[in-house]
Amino acid sequence: MRRRGRGCCGYASALTLPTRARVIDPAPTSPAITVMAVDDHALMRSGIASVIDAEPDMRLVAEASTGLEAVARFRQHQPDVTLMDLRMRDMDGIEAMTAIRREFPQARVVILTTFAGDFQAVRAMKAGASGYLLKGLMRTELIETIRGVHAGQLMVPAVIEAAIAEHAGSRTLSLRETQVLRLVALGHANKEVAESLSLTEETVKVHMRTILGKLSAKDRTHAVTIALKRGIIEL
Repeated sequence: MRRRGRGCCGYASALTLPTRARVIDPAPTSPAITVMAVDDHALMRSGIASVIDAEPDMRLVAEASTGLEAVARFRQHQPDVTLMDLRMRDMDGIEAMTAIRREFPQARVVILTTFAGDFQAVRAMKAGASGYLLKGLMRTELIETIRGVHAGQLMVPAVIEAAIAEHAGSRTLSLRETQVLRLVALGHANKEVAESLSLTEETVKVHMRTILGKLSAKDRTHAVTIALKRGIIEL
């Protein structure tokens, strides 16, 4: 009996393709980018986790809800990139990042915030942040920011870069001036501000004149508006 030839196209394809696949060495797989998410809102951490889980080259290795917890979690996991909320209960994100980088100078931290002003962004960059991301842009820019920071790039949204450039020559308010302006923003008169800060009313007036000059503001209301927009104070 004559056997059917094995050189038939169907059989040849089925038999030879797997053999060829086995002799080709696969390309080396890069380790996943490890990420830690720090935010005092569980819903935000959950959202970050969902985005990262969808990326085959990323892995969420730790979460934290406070700055102190973030420092401890970083020490334990040492992630490639840390996403750090700016505003938290015990210490803010920049303070937590500073504590982490004091122990781990190569730590790469992205500050997450709702503030589009320049003040906190400059503060974060001076403290060593590798990136600064508005929470409103996270859906479209989070993954790009993580990859860029992991590659050693400084990642700052264009809107923040523009705000920094706009106020590059501005003088910074002192801590006391910031305290005075925040109380003014809450509706306190000079006398009430003086009592709250254990100052004389005349000293408060001097601080306000300095604040108006530094912010190029026309009056108290204008100064408050500018400070809120730039993220110098919050209510």
